[in-house]
Amino acid sequence: MTLNFSKLLTEITFTTSRSSGPGGQNVNKVNSKVTLRWNVQQSTVLTAEQKTDLLEKWGNRLTTAGELLLPASESRSQLQNKELAIKKLQQLVTAALTLRKKRKPTKATKASSEKRLTRKKRDAEKKKWRKGV
Repeated sequence: MTLNFSKLLTEITFTTSRSSGPGGQNVNKVNSKVTLRWNVQQSTVLTAEQKTDLLEKWGNRLTTAGELLLPASESRSQLQNKELAIKKLQQLVTAALTLRKKRKPTKATKASSEKRLTRKKRDAEKKKWRKGV
């Protein structure tokens, strides 16, 4: 699955706010926290199938309008927080759109089933001796 992230970046908007965390008095004056906003439902980069996959997988992350909000306030710099939010979005999108391998059902080996049966017999014998006459 290939997705054009440069086109996706044109659909993103950023809002800034005052951040908690490191910075001392700087925290009270500078808007360093960045919140990335991306409307998944109105995206032109994604196909309809990809949109439904993301809406299913991110149900609890999205707002009622179908908007994804990703806050980033780890750094004291607004620019670094913006880059961090973009990196988080890329990781989320690639993780959500990669297809998981289907599990191939396997049979238990003969040795493992024999081992299980001998263990069962041994445990049953042990419990039998615990009982009183």
